[in-house]
Amino acid sequence: MDTPNKPNPPVPNPPVQNPPTAASPAPLGSTSSVSEQVDVTKLSTQFQEVARVLNTHFLDKQEIIRLLIISAIAGEHMVLIGPPGTAKSALIRMFARLLNADYFEYLLTRFTEPNELFGPVDIRAFRDGRYTRRTEKMLPSAEIVFLDEIFKSNSAILNSLLTLINERRYSNGPDVMHVPLISMFAASNEAPNDDNLTAMFDRFLLRVFSENLDSYHFHELLKRGVNHEVRKMSGVDSIQPIVHASDLRNLQKGFGQYMNFSEEFLAKYKGLVFQIRSEGITISDRRAVKILKLFAASALFDGRSEPHDGDFFILRHMWNTFDQADLLEEIVNPVVDNYYREHPEQRRFIGPQASLQDLLAELNLIRELLTSGGELSDIQLFSQLKNLNEIKAALSAIDQETARRMVMEVDQLLESVFASSKFGG
Repeated sequence: MDTPNKPNPPVPNPPVQNPPTAASPAPLGSTSSVSEQVDVTKLSTQFQEVARVLNTHFLDKQEIIRLLIISAIAGEHMVLIGPPGTAKSALIRMFARLLNADYFEYLLTRFTEPNELFGPVDIRAFRDGRYTRRTEKMLPSAEIVFLDEIFKSNSAILNSLLTLINERRYSNGPDVMHVPLISMFAASNEAPNDDNLTAMFDRFLLRVFSENLDSYHFHELLKRGVNHEVRKMSGVDSIQPIVHASDLRNLQKGFGQYMNFSEEFLAKYKGLVFQIRSEGITISDRRAVKILKLFAASALFDGRSEPHDGDFFILRHMWNTFDQADLLEEIVNPVVDNYYREHPEQRRFIGPQASLQDLLAELNLIRELLTSGGELSDIQLFSQLKNLNEIKAALSAIDQETARRMVMEVDQLLESVFASSKFGG
């Protein structure tokens, strides 16, 4: 299902500063402890290296990549939704390879049977009167799981997954297994609109769009795409794990120590939640608590001791329907943007954004097309106007004088097009 193609606001990635330690105080009544010492500074550096590697392979996916890592840190689940060919599956697969974790992946259909996910029936045990499954190398024994087209699966699969995802338990015959699942990631071409899928959709705390790239990224997309295809044909594989699942699991055991929130932050969070609810977007009390884990994970990713207002960008991904995404941006973006206006030194990016050179080159191409004497169809005209708005949004996110001058050029070009015979006339 196609979704509006617009750039996300920049995602912060400040350098490691004042990293938390395993001896940090545990607020909010936490009593959790860490069974082994966790070097948070080292883990933060490793998480950022994972992001760097992913950004070298996937163009303009900075926010998605940050959210993937945050989900794994917090032990929560995330679903990517978008049209085919937008790198949903490839991104999750490479992310899983960068974690030294037991991994399980499957493409679901309405014909998928439980044994394909949970393992075949143990024939020897069955002969002894016990109905159990052999779960080795299957979903119940995996630490990172990726289920493609999850909302196309049948009710038997969905019902079996619900408890496993939420409570990390799987009933294998008379026995209850405590599964080692860190995070489950899923992908779908469209958001579910069937009431029977509501419970499954609710298990995914983060709902993230994966869209086609903007026009000014096209040339770089082709270059990276060709390099990727050449590597596949040559069989060269340089991807090596960066983060060990055991370190991630130890971090999660003592995660309460990192749930540090100032009263000012919590007051702003409360205001945002109730503003979101007033717009008819459901955030249950249970989800509101779980979202705090994501804020803490975002701070850990950067090596910060506690979240700040820039971490509220996560709330953009709490939508239940596509229509709610724009509402969330209108509510959340002013708070995030205001924080970075007041703290410009903390504005960083996980990976490369569109360069001014790329944006200028694309702007010149559009200007030449729109100001030439050639006739344009309505579809061509509106496509170029859409591209201009995308360029303007990308330039507005760059805090440079040259970018501000280019925004003025885009506005002038838009004004001249609207006043010309090409538009309405």
